[in-house]
Amino acid sequence: MENLPAREWELSEEGQIRARRLAERLSPFQPEYIISSVEPKARETAEIIAGRHNLELHIADGLHEHDRSKTPYLSRDEFQAAMHEFFEKPDTLVFGSETADETYARFNQAVHSVLDCHSNETVVIVAHGTVISLFVSSLKGISGWSLWNELGLPSFVVIDVQSNTLVTRENII
Repeated sequence: MENLPAREWELSEEGQIRARRLAERLSPFQPEYIISSVEPKARETAEIIAGRHNLELHIADGLHEHDRSKTPYLSRDEFQAAMHEFFEKPDTLVFGSETADETYARFNQAVHSVLDCHSNETVVIVAHGTVISLFVSSLKGISGWSLWNELGLPSFVVIDVQSNTLVTRENII
């Protein structure tokens, strides 16, 4: 996958297995509406969740990952360093074509657009670690960098938007 930008990656077989586990773990929350980023891995994950819960899948712009499509492949250490700087200097263009602040603003607007239309439903938004970390860290006043490092592939967070409460966070392995 080194030759493909991350925004074009698809789920591996293991990723599909984990997405099915994720779908099961979401059952107690009784999802009513599922919406996904346009990116293939998120869309495939959302399709699995939607199928498990007999829901129609919706796709929305603005839920995509931090745009680093023109960034060359980075080693794990280089990527970690770049991500640390990204979270620590949110108003500086560190890499990619968006600052952390710009990424958060885009994602926050997309999330609230969805929630405004589905305020009385349990909404599942399938997105990406960086944008989710920015969103949750802003909501809860926690370190986005720390949260980003703790999230697994896949993972989920449950937020009660009425009270701005982080209900749970879980990695699926």
